[in-house]
Parts: sequence; C-alpha cells; structure tokens
Amino acid sequence: MNLVRTAMLLAFMTALFMAVGFLIGGRAGMMIALLVAAGMNFFSYWNSDKMVLRMYNAQEVDARSAPEYYGIVQDLAKNAGLPMPRVFVIDSPQPNAFATGRNPENAAVAASTGLLHALSYDEVAGVMAHELAHVQNRDTLTMTLTATLAGAISMLGNFAFFFGGNRENNNPLGVIGTLAAMIVAPLAAMIVQMAISRTREYSADRRGAEICGKPLALASALQKIAGASHQIPNNQAERNPATAHMFIINPLSGERMDNLFSTHPATENRIAALQELAREMQSVSTPPVRADNPVRKSRSVPSTGWGRGGSEPPKGPWS
Repeated sequence: MNLVRTAMLLAFMTALFMAVGFLIGGRAGMMIALLVAAGMNFFSYWNSDKMVLRMYNAQEVDARSAPEYYGIVQDLAKNAGLPMPRVFVIDSPQPNAFATGRNPENAAVAASTGLLHALSYDEVAGVMAHELAHVQNRDTLTMTLTATLAGAISMLGNFAFFFGGNRENNNPLGVIGTLAAMIVAPLAAMIVQMAISRTREYSADRRGAEICGKPLALASALQKIAGASHQIPNNQAERNPATAHMFIINPLSGERMDNLFSTHPATENRIAALQELAREMQSVSTPPVRADNPVRKSRSVPSTGWGRGGSEPPKGPWS
C-alpha cells in the first residue's frame, strides 16, 4: 500500500511540474519544463550521493578505522541480502544517520559521531538497519527525484514571478495562472515531498526492524535521537534544510508535529508501530502453551548481544 501511495504521489509531482510549465508558457512551456526536469533528474541520479556526502564533510571508514561500526553494517547488509555499502562518519554531536545512493550497488550509509557515542550497540544496529532498508526499498532514489522535482517547481515559480506579466508568455490563464505557478504549485510540491518522506519512513522502520531482528532496539534509538535532536544543533543541516528528509530523525530544530508540513512522522507514532511489530514477532516466535505442557519459569539469562555469538555486546561501536 505504501509503494502504491508513493507511486501516486510521484506521478502527481511530475504532473504538477508539467502543469506549472503549461501555466507559464502554454504547451511550449510544458515541454521546456519536461526537458529541464529530465536534465535535473539525470544529474541528480548520478551525483546526488557525492554532493550530500561532501556537503556534510563525511569521512569514509573501513574495518580497520572503525571495526565495530563497520562490522555492524557488514552483518546487517548480509542479513538483508544487500551488497556492502560504503560506510561514512559525520563529525557532528547530534545523533543522527542517513543513507544515499542511486541503487543498492552504489549506496552509502552515514552516521554521526554523536550517534555512535550516545547509542548502545543494538540501538546503532537498529538505526543502520533502518538506513539499509531505505537502500533496499530504493527510497534514496525516490527521495532524490522528489527533492529535485520540488526544487524545479519552485524554480519555475520564480520564473512566473519575473515573466508572468509579459503578454507574450502564452500563459493560458493570465494572472490566475501566474499566481498558481508562483504560490500554489510550490506549496503543493512541498506537501507532496513531505508526504512521500513520511510514507517511506514507516516502511523503513518496519523493514529495518526485520533486518536487525530487534524492533524495540530501533524504537529506543528513535526516542534517544529525537530527544537529542532538539537539544543539540546540526549546523550543516540548518544550512541545508532541503536535506532534512534524508535523516532518520528530522535534524532541524522545531519540527515535532506529524502533519502536512513535517518531513518525518511523529516519533511517538513510529515507536508505537515498532512496539506493535515487536508483539507480532513475539507471538509468531513463541509457540502456544498447552495445558499438559506448561511453561516453566527459568532464571534470567544474560543478553548475548547482537551478532556476538554469546558474548556481551560492546558499550559502543566506535572503538
């Protein structure tokens, strides 16, 4: 259902872009808008990951420079049946993470130093599983295309401001068409972009929980990240708000409402969905108790730690 909704929203975004071109310059304007959109999407398809990673001064790490963190991503990628993505660290005190790349074969995941120091091993695994879910669902490409189209629609709105008064611009609706291109279309594009982002976050939460096998660890991570994101600023994100939708939690200050104008669902709603998933997974894995074979109470067994084969999980994946 989420996939169908995303496809419908993307189709609406494309139609809106062409409609703005038509309002500005008739059929000729629509064709020009289509060509511009194709060019921008082509550039974004090949270069968006490099641009974003450079924007945040992300540093690539490997098994020698960050063994625990790299090992988490490596094990999760294997669980998900994905190629090993490139792994990056962002020097930021705000705990957060994102994924980028045009497809699973050219993907990258990035976590902030704040996230690696603030979260437990299992919580980091949950966050990175969420990001790998975005890669597996090809959300990184979807969000790149929607961001590009939204930016292009805003650009056309600016064109309408400068050329809307020209009688030779072939605008079929005159002043009304110009105003729609300037105000209504960019606003609608922003709402659609945010709606797509919120839809994909719910899907990535569920798939990420399945990949790591611990939905409650991801829920705990979301709670910690959300609490810190409004106390610790992310200066790079504040300077580049168009990238906010990429992060697991909105890195910008003052975004807490689950409404049309938020890039992410409310954290409380996401946690509730993960808790429900945990109950579903528990009911499936736990066999029914028969009256003639009651369950015996046993002593508490220490946690084995994620992927550690019986040893306690390390305190943090940064060592």
